Amino acid sequence: MNKLARHDLYSLEQYAEARPEFRRRVLAHKKNRHVPVGPNATLYFEDALTVQYQIQEMLRIERVFEAAGIEDELAAYNPLIPDGSNWKATFMVEFPDVEERRVALARLIGIEDKVWVQVSGHDRAYAIADEDLERENDEKTSSVHFVRFELTPAMVAAAKGGAAISIGIDHENYRYAVEPVQPAVRDALTADLA
Repeated sequence: MNKLARHDLYSLEQYAEARPEFRRRVLAHKKNRHVPVGPNATLYFEDALTVQYQIQEMLRIERVFEAAGIEDELAAYNPLIPDGSNWKATFMVEFPDVEERRVALARLIGIEDKVWVQVSGHDRAYAIADEDLERENDEKTSSVHFVRFELTPAMVAAAKGGAAISIGIDHENYRYAVEPVQPAVRDALTADLA
């Protein structure tokens, strides 16, 4: 898949005008790109549109309009766009209560490596997590991870051919699965494959 370049982005002035409609379009698009896995974990699958939205919002909030600053944002976010043989997602471990979250993140060390996707008829593909930087330590994991699921050519072909897709987490303290994901989610994820 193509990465974003400066010419793909709105200027700050253009974005101010386009933002309400663009935001509506992105939120509708994201609806079929998030998968809750159990009560406290969600995968938000990224693509060029979701990444463009994140970049546009960062540029807007930080009032960045210089070329170097825009290139920095592109460099930070472009790695989240799938490459055609994988799915990339923001993985969130979500506990609303601060104390409950602190305890849970200590019990869930390593959870980011136990997240999987499975194309029907094939082995599970486990997440490759946090390639940009380490997000856990000896005491706890982070509540946010960036993950990549690398698929074999046979998995890609099967998914594009209509095979069911399941997603789960197989951590000793958190085991849940969505088997299979809803058809609209499957279709959205399959569209990311070359």
